[in-house]
Amino acid sequence: MNMRKEKPFPTRKVEVIDQLKETISAYPHFYLVDVTALDSVATSELRRKCFKSNVKMVVVKNSLLHKAFEASDIDYSPLYDSLKGTTAVFFTETANVPGKLLKEYADKKKATPALKAAYVEQGFYVGADQLATLASIKSKNELIADIVALLQSPIRNIVSAIQNKAEKAEEAAAEA
Repeated sequence: MNMRKEKPFPTRKVEVIDQLKETISAYPHFYLVDVTALDSVATSELRRKCFKSNVKMVVVKNSLLHKAFEASDIDYSPLYDSLKGTTAVFFTETANVPGKLLKEYADKKKATPALKAAYVEQGFYVGADQLATLASIKSKNELIADIVALLQSPIRNIVSAIQNKAEKAEEAAAEA
């Protein structure tokens, strides 16, 4: 019988796990990204792009992220198998921004950074093949703009018909 005691996590690691848990709960969407082969120059460039896009990029140890997921209120177990290699987490308020950013790299045929998985709109997307779907998700502002355009369309048609009728009536009055 194996009576091995598990070592408690050092205080420093517990603090990192707590901080990760807070960050996970503070953002509605996050992407797990493979950054294994990126050198320091490429990583700095990626960080700059993330910063410009209002995406918070955090490189984490997989074991600590796993513990943070376990400590969260949401069941993140579908993401556990993605925690291999070097992982960066892209935290965002806008669901599709990291997807579009990663798609730029994929379109340039760069192997990394690459999507491992994502938690977006309260759903799980696992695998690099989900990138196109994630990049095409409309943000809240894009959806609002679409709805406003749809609502304005019938009104524009009515206004246009009234204007045409008024113009024809003026033309008829001018000819008479």
